[in-house]
Amino acid sequence: MFRSFTEPEESAVNSDRSLSGSNNNNSNSEKEVDQGTYVMPVGDNNPQEIDEDLHSRQLAVYGRETMRRLFGADVLVSGMQGLGVEIVFDLEFLLIACHIVIVVSSVDFRLVSCCLDIAKNLILAGVKSVTLHDVGNVELWDMSSNFVFSENDVGKNRALASVAKLQELNNAVVVQSLTSELTKEKLADFQAVVFTDISLEKAIEYNDYCHSHEPTIAFIKTEVRGLFGSVFCDFGPEFTVFDVDGEEAHTGIIASVSNDNPALVSCVDDERLEFQDGDLVVFSEVHGMKELNDGKPRKIKNASAYSFTLEEDTTNYGSYEKGGIVTQIKQQKVLNFKPLREALSDKGDFLLSDFAKFDRPPLLHLAFQALDKFMSELGRFPIPGVEDDAQKLIAIVTDMNDSSGDDKLDAINPKLLRRFAFGSRAVLNPMAAMFGGIVGQEVLKACSGKFHPLFQFFYFDSVESLPSEQLDPDDFRPVNSRYDAQISVFGRKLQKKLEDSQVFVVGCSALGCEFLKNLALMGVACGKQGKLTITDDDVIEKSNLSRQLLFRDWNIGQAKSTVAASAAASINPSFNIEALQNRVSPETENV
Repeated sequence: MFRSFTEPEESAVNSDRSLSGSNNNNSNSEKEVDQGTYVMPVGDNNPQEIDEDLHSRQLAVYGRETMRRLFGADVLVSGMQGLGVEIVFDLEFLLIACHIVIVVSSVDFRLVSCCLDIAKNLILAGVKSVTLHDVGNVELWDMSSNFVFSENDVGKNRALASVAKLQELNNAVVVQSLTSELTKEKLADFQAVVFTDISLEKAIEYNDYCHSHEPTIAFIKTEVRGLFGSVFCDFGPEFTVFDVDGEEAHTGIIASVSNDNPALVSCVDDERLEFQDGDLVVFSEVHGMKELNDGKPRKIKNASAYSFTLEEDTTNYGSYEKGGIVTQIKQQKVLNFKPLREALSDKGDFLLSDFAKFDRPPLLHLAFQALDKFMSELGRFPIPGVEDDAQKLIAIVTDMNDSSGDDKLDAINPKLLRRFAFGSRAVLNPMAAMFGGIVGQEVLKACSGKFHPLFQFFYFDSVESLPSEQLDPDDFRPVNSRYDAQISVFGRKLQKKLEDSQVFVVGCSALGCEFLKNLALMGVACGKQGKLTITDDDVIEKSNLSRQLLFRDWNIGQAKSTVAASAAASINPSFNIEALQNRVSPETENV
């Protein structure tokens, strides 16, 4: 029997000091704590020091300058739902130091998995502190997409049930809970806010406030509805991206420069140039045409694999002789985000993830708005398998499309909308994990200015995951189990197949840990005939803790497979999992 990963032999979070707020300039300055706040005690950590062994991967990707921009953040997560916890989980590992709020409806349990994914990602990223806010209680429905809750937590406040387990993910981060009501005025205290389950009317109201606030409060609205998901970002009327792609400045070795207007610059053909039209470049070490060595930025055009032209007359310059290096100057970019109220109709270009579905985002743009109207009128989600509900949603989409003017769609695809309606109540763990990662990265971009943010709408669906055969509506009805959300989308037959699956997983590092977490929540290999075998011949090191979510600091030196199996079994006690420590090779084929 595996020991639960939430019960270490010696607690990693015990301390004689209770933290009630953020520390500024390394001092224990106090801040007001709302009624209903509980703070998980942690050790005394200096937030200004980066543990290079723990965060080596983050330093390699983001660099010290960006990590410093992210330092010192106090993060509020409102609504302990799956997507939210995933995002908080990752950001805690990155040592972020900005103020962030993640807000969801405190009375709607259907998106618990969404907010949990957000929280999980924030914590793994390494923020200074995370405040978990929720006034609602854990429901059995949460179990299929929420790795923090157990069935013993049903009926408990979501924030209080989450704080101890989320603290384990990163002891350098202060994790606290808030169980009182969250008011609009509190948004002014934060740099970024994320809403995972809110009415469109309320979202527009909050976004108007954030967009016009000085300084602007970055606003993200995200939803997961069955096999469909959406993200909207508004980082303000003028948001500066300091580093668009995170790459080093591109360079080229010059082969020749013409005395023309405009001048043609050719480079050696050993390596393709990565320049684009409009880039600014500087020249150095050019022999002959020394006028180019003045350090002056020059704009290029007609960029190709091995040449480009300068918007400059070099007719009277010295003749090029040899040598020379041309180096790109990284440029900042200012983005003008539109508020949600305006962007709903003036939506611009959608970010595409699948070019085979290039016509899908405009329809989903209407579908998510129609779902909001359906819920505001009826006070509930469409019921899975109930055709009348699907037809009501289709009718709303049709009316909205007919009044779209020049943006009217030629067809609305009723079959897709039926699938959207039937699964809209469910939050599926794989979808929550995916959108938790996406939104977590957008929060990082909002707080650091590094990497180009999502601008502004993103829609995704995975309807190809649905069974091909037509199912009886009764197959979607809940059976009072932890898998009811999945059953409402895929049906009981497929759920039974998942539970009785035989699965072999090789490796339990970052992806392996994520897969085990997801498989346990989905009920894979959790039936009487099911079994999952995991193998990994490696042991846990300190650097693993910042990205391999099933491991804790007290596991350093232990076998990865054994610890990961124990952690996965604690997420779902029905998980039939066997851990091996064999390397997969011809020598172990008969194991």
